[in-house]
Amino acid sequence: MSTSTASSTAPSFADAPSDAVNRIAAASRRVQQPQSSGDLVSLAMGEPDFDTPAAVVSAAEQALRTGRTHYSPLLGEPALREELARRIGARTHIEASPADVLITHGGTAGLGAALLSLVNPGDRVVFPDPTYSLYADLVSMAGGVPVPVPLGPDLHWDLDRLAAALPGATVFVFCNPSNPTGIVHTRAELEALSQMLEGTETVVVSDEAYADLTWTPEPFTSAVEVSGLRERTLYCQTFSKTYAMTGWRVGYLWGPQPLIAAAARIHNTVNGSMNTAVQDAALAALHGADDDVAAMRAAYVRRREIMSDGLAAIDGLTLSVPEGAFYLFPRYDLDLPSAQVVTQLRERGVAVRPGSEFGEHGEFHLRLSYAAADDAIRAGVQRLADGLADLRR
Repeated sequence: MSTSTASSTAPSFADAPSDAVNRIAAASRRVQQPQSSGDLVSLAMGEPDFDTPAAVVSAAEQALRTGRTHYSPLLGEPALREELARRIGARTHIEASPADVLITHGGTAGLGAALLSLVNPGDRVVFPDPTYSLYADLVSMAGGVPVPVPLGPDLHWDLDRLAAALPGATVFVFCNPSNPTGIVHTRAELEALSQMLEGTETVVVSDEAYADLTWTPEPFTSAVEVSGLRERTLYCQTFSKTYAMTGWRVGYLWGPQPLIAAAARIHNTVNGSMNTAVQDAALAALHGADDDVAAMRAAYVRRREIMSDGLAAIDGLTLSVPEGAFYLFPRYDLDLPSAQVVTQLRERGVAVRPGSEFGEHGEFHLRLSYAAADDAIRAGVQRLADGLADLRR
């Protein structure tokens, strides 16, 4: 009695993914972030190392115990959207409608809904280089044409290059404060952008995930606070960074009603509605986590100084100014690609991110996160110093 086997002519589905998959694979620079282990110190993680505030956890637990386990409205829970609209209105000095707030599955799904609702095949999408690597992936997924614009030597926008790239662009997308550079774009930069876009149809997608983590003397300026940008901007936000809620996956979009309606169509199709209990937790974060946020901010300020001081003592590094988020983006003087430097540093017990992951012009940089314990930062920076010294020999 013979045993049947799979036919040798069976189709190999892995060899024929969709064009969208192939476009993403060709464009993507993203890599898995390593976590600290017993013998590896990670300064690579892009998330807070703090636990979510207790009041937020308690609100989710209460929601689950009281039956808040059913489908939520597709745009999100009314109470959460109303509170977010109130806060957006206070920032913009206009009456923001809850109907123009879309609760999303984290900032990632918000960015995805925004860009996939705006970009057609062949459309040009401009963004800084280096910047958060997800943008190029999403643009490529939509069939758009990524147009990276190199930053200036101080890692702020090169306004002349930006002005040359923007004509005919469908979208300009950026993050402020910036991942990976840790700089904060100023009101003057945003007003210059507004002037460049005057009279055009270009939409701005402003990713402000780190807006509550800024260390500059002047107050942070959101794109939606600039009158010339507000009516053309999709504001993308998340609870992940401010409230240490990365694993909860809750964010939101706000902007002109037609843009929100289009983004909602994409988000509702791909993701459906957000988890009800998680939205209750997000509302609790807005109302009851101010003290926790202040404590985390104070820790970041201390850690920023520890890392900055340690890196300043390393020969061959040129430091960026850490103005916001929890990153530094130093340039090194070795004639080695950053991916190779990172690989060799891992062998010496410290994980950091290669600057090339964030764009061609991130090469010869490293991204370090100070969202780590004080002792881990000290140990990681020392291992970095030792590793670079070894590579220099």
